[in-house]
Amino acid sequence: MIELDPNRNLTHQVAHAIGNAILRGQYRRDQPFPSEAELSVTYQVSRSATREAVKMLAAKGLLSSRPRQGIRILPESNWNMFDTDVLTWLLNSPRAMELLRDFLQMRMAVEPEAAALAAGYPDSEEVTRIGQALDRMRAAARGEDDPLASDIAFHTAILAASHNHFFAQLQPFSATALKASINQTNRAKGVAMADIDAHAKVFIQIQRGNANGAKKAMRNLLSEALRLIEDKL
Repeated sequence: MIELDPNRNLTHQVAHAIGNAILRGQYRRDQPFPSEAELSVTYQVSRSATREAVKMLAAKGLLSSRPRQGIRILPESNWNMFDTDVLTWLLNSPRAMELLRDFLQMRMAVEPEAAALAAGYPDSEEVTRIGQALDRMRAAARGEDDPLASDIAFHTAILAASHNHFFAQLQPFSATALKASINQTNRAKGVAMADIDAHAKVFIQIQRGNANGAKKAMRNLLSEALRLIEDKL
């Protein structure tokens, strides 16, 4: 029986359990996938809850369920990597470090440009939030805030401050992946939290309206994190 989580409805809990099992390799593409009836027995939930969970996983691109064909796992190319549930399951799988490397490569392509775009709006409310996140990081260094939450707030604020609709939409995905990425890079560096001075350099350039400077500062910040993850692979 799955362990009940009061913060999730039953369908989501079943989907979460099955999704994690798929990503851990408990279910494989080269083997028959259990039927809804078998899944109901395995997770000790109703057929209706199982059916809805399978539909949820199908919407995320993990499963296909068709009459007379049964349920099957879809190729990874079908998975919605930007879905925060799929991302969480991947980060709990043996492939977590590989995924974090890919995530940092994506950040290298996106965040320097987002910082440069944010420099075009130095007096905006969104840029003010970057500064507030930096203040939270400084407070975290004094034990007055959470180091991880403040670091995530800084990076997601930059995506919002870019005023690019597509970058802004990456905030939930980025926040989910950053929880794992920041923990890994800080652990590799042997520090409790991120380099505040390096983050401050990014913010200063954005405040000054220096797009090139903001892009360079952000690239420098991310380059070290990418190198640390690559070294662990």
